[in-house]
Amino acid sequence: MADKIKVGIVGYGNLGKGVEQAIGRNPDFELVTIFKKRSETQLEEMREFIGKVDFMLLCIGSSVDLPIKAPEIARLFNTVDTFDAHTKIPEYFASVDAAAKQGDKLSMIATGWDPGLFSAVRGLLDAILPGGKTNTFWGWGVSQGHGEAIKRVPGVIIARAYTIPIESTLEEVRRGSRSDFSARQMHKRDCYVVVEEGADTEAIRRQIVSIPYYFEFNDTTVTFVDMDTFQREHSELPHGGHVFRAGDTGAGANEQLAEFHIKLSSNPEFTASVMVSCCRAAWRMYNEGHRGAVSIFDAPIGYLSARDGYSLRKELL
Repeated sequence: MADKIKVGIVGYGNLGKGVEQAIGRNPDFELVTIFKKRSETQLEEMREFIGKVDFMLLCIGSSVDLPIKAPEIARLFNTVDTFDAHTKIPEYFASVDAAAKQGDKLSMIATGWDPGLFSAVRGLLDAILPGGKTNTFWGWGVSQGHGEAIKRVPGVIIARAYTIPIESTLEEVRRGSRSDFSARQMHKRDCYVVVEEGADTEAIRRQIVSIPYYFEFNDTTVTFVDMDTFQREHSELPHGGHVFRAGDTGAGANEQLAEFHIKLSSNPEFTASVMVSCCRAAWRMYNEGHRGAVSIFDAPIGYLSARDGYSLRKELL
């Protein structure tokens, strides 16, 4: 058997725990270390694993942590992350790319199911139906990135943010509409928040609904609950979504519609599974000489699989 891909996990929340489980299901990986808690000396502690770890899997938040820490770590290690702020990806890519090239390393950014898997589907369908229209719907489900953004509001202990598609818009797209819809027309957000005793809930609500990128462009409802209610009613982490591509072929008379749909019982565990498969692809690309930042668009599909080419062709082609 070929040498295993030796990895470390940075961050041990729901995603980090999901990555640990996913590694256990992939025999070509070996988990070397986990950095569970933030510390001022964490980067120095990581240096002890230079030469012992092939990739660091960065399971930390996109809103604050990754923009700062990912370039620092990318100078020392190959990395894979799940950066999920879509509109900020170009600047984030540039920052990580420069750092990884400086360290002669490879970093695959924005893996997971969206960005990541859904990105690949959007790219594939865009190639097949040029000139068409792509729409992506998220939910019903828990958006971890949005929940993490709420937790950074002073006075908040824990939060869940549910992303909910606007059904009327979803059905219009399913009928083949190529209209442009605003974020507010496509999704709403329902947030359930536990706050510190005596916190100003109205001030917290105003801060949440105006958080840039995460909530400012959607109708958002904030409900404050106690910890018992939160644990009883909001402990699960489901999610899902749809990618649609509407277009036409031939002389334009034949309308075509493609839909890709996922339904997840555990958002972090599925995200982690995509992340680990992307790490496999990144490891193969690194060994071929690729350096700097890359995305799922740069990886051959077969590189994500533990199967060899013969098995893929025989059983899946």
